[in-house]
Amino acid sequence: MRKEKDALGTVMVPEEKYFGAQTQRAYENFKIGQEFFPKEFIRAHALVKKAACRVNTALGSLDAHLAQAIEQAADEVIAGELDAHFPLVIWQSGSGTQFNMNVNEVIANRAIEILGGKIGSKKPVHPNDHVNMAQSTNDTIPTSMHIAAVLSLKEKLHPALTDLQKALEEKAEAFKAIVKIGRTHLQDATPLTLGQEFSGYAAQVEQAHEGIAHTFKHLSELAIGGTAVGTGLNTKTGFDQMMVEEINKISGHKFTVSRNKFAALAAHDAIVELSGALKTLAAALMKIANDVRWLASGPRSGLGELNLPANEPGSSIMPGKINPTQSEMVTMVCCQVMGNDATISIAGSQGNFELNVFKPLLAFTILQSITLLADACASFTEKALHGIEANEKNIKANLDDSLMLVTALNKHIGYDKAAEIALKAWREDKTLKEAALELGYLNERQFKEWVRPEEMTRPDTMRS
Repeated sequence: MRKEKDALGTVMVPEEKYFGAQTQRAYENFKIGQEFFPKEFIRAHALVKKAACRVNTALGSLDAHLAQAIEQAADEVIAGELDAHFPLVIWQSGSGTQFNMNVNEVIANRAIEILGGKIGSKKPVHPNDHVNMAQSTNDTIPTSMHIAAVLSLKEKLHPALTDLQKALEEKAEAFKAIVKIGRTHLQDATPLTLGQEFSGYAAQVEQAHEGIAHTFKHLSELAIGGTAVGTGLNTKTGFDQMMVEEINKISGHKFTVSRNKFAALAAHDAIVELSGALKTLAAALMKIANDVRWLASGPRSGLGELNLPANEPGSSIMPGKINPTQSEMVTMVCCQVMGNDATISIAGSQGNFELNVFKPLLAFTILQSITLLADACASFTEKALHGIEANEKNIKANLDDSLMLVTALNKHIGYDKAAEIALKAWREDKTLKEAALELGYLNERQFKEWVRPEEMTRPDTMRS
């Protein structure tokens, strides 16, 4: 152990760790749960520190020799080389002060080591005076939250949704000629094609994806430069714009200065907005995954209209059982994301005066939702969708046995007579054709000509 000092006195810190006194105090004071800060968030925060290092050097506020070591240390954090030095859970100060200081201390001590100094001495690099120069926890944490969310969306969720939509569209094309019975209210309805059904799933994903994309306008605004309460105290004029420009260079993405830093610190409406869009995606995926597992139910005593790939044994007691595990995984993820949205909605509403103090929870939860959805979509696409096949034998049997084909007769004999045919067939366990002929409402030739399932999957052809 080594001795370090902070404003409250002396603290013993593990010798091999780059963090310092404030991190150690937080580690001892907040032993709550197992929810640690996501790696994406740590990387984003180190990116902010790297940008600040460059900007402060350009403004003449930071010595170039120190800046070089600080930037190298920040790069090591960004690369994930120092992950073992971030031990704090999210259950801490609602501003995230302890996390911000954890990053400051790690970068400072690593920079001291690079410069040949003694770790923990705060010389020649100080975690507050140098690494945290012209910054506050209150503006850096929301800045990192937005950066991490945008990078995760663009680098993880966007490609996963693109692949998912493409896979659904490919299935829609492959299944376009397979006519099946539709279902409404969990009861038989008029026919459609399996391709049309899958096209609906593709459209849901596309719409949800568009909704997420719409949130980038507000997510791209950064709070940096607001410092403690939004006024920019301890920064130089133009610091905020220079920071955003540097963050853009480092990240490769386009961010802008927040239009109002008071709102950016005191509220997190952009995160709430994003969470709502992610919840919409979760609702769509829940519907799609549930439909897939219902259509694959059986295989002999359920609907059995889809065959799913056999990825693993489904039961520890029933030999040969295969379960729709990918669908079940997706639906569990959707439940978590919907719950996360409730958490984010509550946390986002809790800003008091100049600061929202639920920042660590917001950062953890929004990034968890993005990661879960991205991973779930990628897995479902690869492990389920690509291997789905149509069970055309069962599809045809269900179609031929359906009473709702009688709908095709409405325009020929009227609703009431068609309903009488359907009810007679149902009550007497007859086919539609048998019931229709017995009632004498049409002959066999007419039934064959009028009841054609493939013609029921589209509007009637216009005739002049």
